[in-house]
Amino acid sequence: MSQTQSAVAKAATPVASSGKISVITLAVMNITAVVSLRGLPAEAVYGLSSIFYYLFAAIFFLIPVSIVAAELATGWPQKGGVFRWVGEAFGARLAFLAMFLLWLEVTIWFPTVLTFATVALAFIGPDHKWDSAMAANIWVTLGVVLVVYWLATFIAMRGTKAFAAVSKWGGIVGTIVPAAILILLGFGYFFVSGKTQVPLAWDTIVPDFSNFNNLVLAASIFLFYAGMEMNAIHVNEVDNPTRNYPLAILLSSLATVAIFVLGTLAIAFIIPKSQINLVQSLLIAYDDFFTYFHLGFLAPVIAAMLAFGVLGGVVVWVAGPSAGLLAVGKAGYLPPILQKTNANGAPVNLLILQAIIVTLLALMFVVMPSVQAVYQILSQLTVILYLIMYMLMFAAAIYLRHAQPNTPRPYSVPGGTVGMWIFAGLGFIGSVIAFLLSFVPPSQISVGSPADYVWMLIGGTVVSVVIPFVIYAVRRPSWVMKGSGFEPFSWERKT
Repeated sequence: MSQTQSAVAKAATPVASSGKISVITLAVMNITAVVSLRGLPAEAVYGLSSIFYYLFAAIFFLIPVSIVAAELATGWPQKGGVFRWVGEAFGARLAFLAMFLLWLEVTIWFPTVLTFATVALAFIGPDHKWDSAMAANIWVTLGVVLVVYWLATFIAMRGTKAFAAVSKWGGIVGTIVPAAILILLGFGYFFVSGKTQVPLAWDTIVPDFSNFNNLVLAASIFLFYAGMEMNAIHVNEVDNPTRNYPLAILLSSLATVAIFVLGTLAIAFIIPKSQINLVQSLLIAYDDFFTYFHLGFLAPVIAAMLAFGVLGGVVVWVAGPSAGLLAVGKAGYLPPILQKTNANGAPVNLLILQAIIVTLLALMFVVMPSVQAVYQILSQLTVILYLIMYMLMFAAAIYLRHAQPNTPRPYSVPGGTVGMWIFAGLGFIGSVIAFLLSFVPPSQISVGSPADYVWMLIGGTVVSVVIPFVIYAVRRPSWVMKGSGFEPFSWERKT
């Protein structure tokens, strides 16, 4: 998940068309939206079998999300995004659940991405051992996460212009360029040295399903691909979308899978499986590659680039989810106190609430056995909540094909109703599988008591689902803000 979170803001406002988008341009937009390097070590522990997981998730998630979201975005282009889509099918209660979970999962995701930024900042130093010690220090991690997040919150309150340029260059400098460097270094090391820490027996591509615990970290791979739906809103801006949109999806999917597979293998080439650390291994891999090629002076540079990429995007990710939830809240789904905006149009109280939640979650670094354990728990809870939203989206797409067959759809899933059942069905099944696997404690990481780990995830999921239902149950007509411009659902207009 890269710039996924800005999807919420984009989905909440109409998109003004200015010329047509080419196939290549849309493909690049999709790649930029999805690709992030920080999760590669989680899959590097699987070696060649990671290829299976990436392909599985692409077939059962990446492509279905892209294709299905395009039909939903063109059939129901009004404000709301996933809120609109789920609401048209299953009513406002489940629609608010989907939108709230999208906001909450991004909020929970912040400590994990900022943990990665903390590690990157630590590795800017010249001493490898000292860098690792700093990156593993829970108090350093907690301090950086809180300082950077609250700073990003105050910047977000100043409006879009305050961070637009930083966000744009953060994606290029912090993701695309480092990805290319990682792949070149990794395969250069492999071909020059002839050494690898991963067995290259092709019969190991298919995982050993007899070891159930090995599937747990792989479940998080679905979140790698989250965000492709954000560019579905641009399908009307593509020439001949029936032909060119699927082509752009195919190109971007192939490129995304290639970046993830090659980047993961690059890490696995040089770091032994037993030494892979979810938080530090990406930076350690760069460090080892630079040392091998006598380019050690570049290690701090790549660390700074990765840190800039994360920090540059955080302010956008802070503002995006709250902007989307605000648009829905003004339609009567949030109390007036959470609808308050400042002179820059920023939802100040929602941003402060979000920052308080991030602060409480960050305090888990102090009580859990390791930074890795907190990272894994928060990452898995993020996956669980996001997958609930996606399951609702896939189910809504199938339902609307039958309940509203006459609604104009400038872009339709290939294959008509049968195609919708295939694509949305694959997406739903894949999401359910990943959802269930997310509750199994990983064998590769010390998370304290396995029972406590499971109960923390179950408790976090239950609380996250109950909260929007409670808010929906106590809502009042007075919560509706006049002039919100939020169109009613089609079933509301008929009553």
